[in-house]
Amino acid sequence: MAIGWGIFLLVSGFLTGHLIPRIPLIIIPRQRTFNQVFPVHPRPIPVDASLVSRVLQMRAMRRWGLVFTIVPLLFGWMMLKWSVAMFGMGLFLAGGWTLLSWLLPLAPGVANSPWTLEVAQQLQIIRNDCDGESTCCESPQPEWELTAVRCSACRTTLLNLARPDLGRPRCDGKFKGFLRIWISDGGAMLVGEEE
Repeated sequence: MAIGWGIFLLVSGFLTGHLIPRIPLIIIPRQRTFNQVFPVHPRPIPVDASLVSRVLQMRAMRRWGLVFTIVPLLFGWMMLKWSVAMFGMGLFLAGGWTLLSWLLPLAPGVANSPWTLEVAQQLQIIRNDCDGESTCCESPQPEWELTAVRCSACRTTLLNLARPDLGRPRCDGKFKGFLRIWISDGGAMLVGEEE
């Protein structure tokens, strides 16, 4: 019985410590005032200044998540020292894992976040090209679909990059959407998505 209770406390602490740093990404950008200029999920998003701004906002929310990582690390350490050690161990492990996974690159040249400055720059370059002379068709309308950025007029693929979560309220409901974002850490999750 004591072993089962200890495992329950460890897992509960780990899940809590894993969730706390993701609160800014899950809650703040889904507010109604943040999403007035975007079509409803999962429709494609036009590539314009609002989309580039949203990518940069999501990048900032991820950085706020790093600040929130202090909470499970601090409370985990305090609980390890003075209180329920198993719950504190779970908090401390999850906070440390999140901190390391968000700060260290996945591989050389591979970012650990789906919202990087490079993504925002690539989207802005596409917008500039469509407004300039090097266009894919006569009236280009670039949109970020689930799997790539494509021109909705001529269906040319402009950027082969899957769309991460951009903070829109999800069509699959609050609870299921919350679980998807939590599991995928905001990255593209194409299995089971609707077009």
